[in-house]
Amino acid sequence: MTQADKVSGLRTGLRGLTTRGRSFLAAGVTASLCAYVFGQDALLQVGVLLAALPLAAAVLLLRTRYRVAGGRRLTPHRAAAGQEARVHLRLDNVSRVPTGLLLLEDKVPYVLGPRPRFVLDRVEPRGFREVSYRVRSDLRGRYPLGPLQLRVADPFGMCELTRSFSASDVLTVVPQVQSLPTVRLAGEWAGHGESNTRTLALAGDDDVIPREYRHGDDLRRVHWKSTARYGELMVRREEQPLQARATVLLDTREIGHRGSGPASSFEWAVSCAASVGVHLMERGYRTRLLTDTGLSVPGPGAGGVGTVAEAAGLLLDALAVVENSDGGGFGRAEEVLRLGGEGLLVAVLGSLDDEQVARLGRLRRRTGGAVAFLLDTGTWAGLRHLLPGTEDDEAVRQVRALREAGWTVLSAKAGDSVPALWRLADRSAKAAPYRNEVGE
Repeated sequence: MTQADKVSGLRTGLRGLTTRGRSFLAAGVTASLCAYVFGQDALLQVGVLLAALPLAAAVLLLRTRYRVAGGRRLTPHRAAAGQEARVHLRLDNVSRVPTGLLLLEDKVPYVLGPRPRFVLDRVEPRGFREVSYRVRSDLRGRYPLGPLQLRVADPFGMCELTRSFSASDVLTVVPQVQSLPTVRLAGEWAGHGESNTRTLALAGDDDVIPREYRHGDDLRRVHWKSTARYGELMVRREEQPLQARATVLLDTREIGHRGSGPASSFEWAVSCAASVGVHLMERGYRTRLLTDTGLSVPGPGAGGVGTVAEAAGLLLDALAVVENSDGGGFGRAEEVLRLGGEGLLVAVLGSLDDEQVARLGRLRRRTGGAVAFLLDTGTWAGLRHLLPGTEDDEAVRQVRALREAGWTVLSAKAGDSVPALWRLADRSAKAAPYRNEVGE
């Protein structure tokens, strides 16, 4: 160790002195000065002892030879808003000597609660200790956890040195997903919702649609008549089921929503989109998420996404961090839907103007079926308290226009239940009036 390293270590030790250690050091220096002024040798011995104790503690900590390793485990990594998650910490003493007093502190964002702190008295050689704490957030988002900080203290509490680990984790707080009832939606046949086992019918040789041979194809599927016709090896196409498709359109426009925090109309819309998206995936739909900004999250079987669980995780992760946009319309979403908008369309919409209603009506023609959650955002802001049987004239007109264009419209107000509204979309049920009587 060089002289510069020794000086740097001494400075580190002095910075780690606790209030008690600094008090002892100050008292020792003061006593030594007084002993020199008054010529008291006994007082000088006391002063030297008081000053030497915190310095000796700092040197002892700096020369500590034990090594520790820390780890963190989250259960679950993805938690719903308002749901608790548990963080498990493990500290291993990988040295051959026991540790002294250890203070653990994990760094967490303030929205998850206060910083957890733990005191470990002694960890034997090759031993370990496990502690855990809980975190909870009512706000969606991705929150970093860590790094873990370890404070090493001497037995007298004179000095503390902080050592930080580099590893950290991320807790994803996703919107709440509510279980929705299974309903038969209008126009569902166009998206092959309950007929996703439909296959390409092959009535005979004349109906066979061949393709060129590819390396690895089964030779038993060679179609000799087409091979002779085209002059190259052709094989029969495999029968492939037509999978149902659906798009969940989320309106993130800031001007289209009211309220703030978890009780805002935007948070209700995000939770609604999450519930509908996961429900449709579980029913066999290849469901993608689309926002008014053009952001698209692919469903299962598309874009390299494998299982339904993976696709649902991607959808929830995207909704965990989605924010209000400054857009004024759905132009970018329309461009995406023009490239592939077949199947079922479920839109979660905020406040609309007449132009947007007209464009949504034209957009309906490109889909197999369309369901709209139309939010009465004034009820979230407390601007309107409607009595049963009374409605806003403009809202009634917009609902009528969308229904005439072929949309199944579900009017949503603050406090309404997403499962109850979804039940009203059942095409086998009697058509619901504009004011949904959601009392459950």
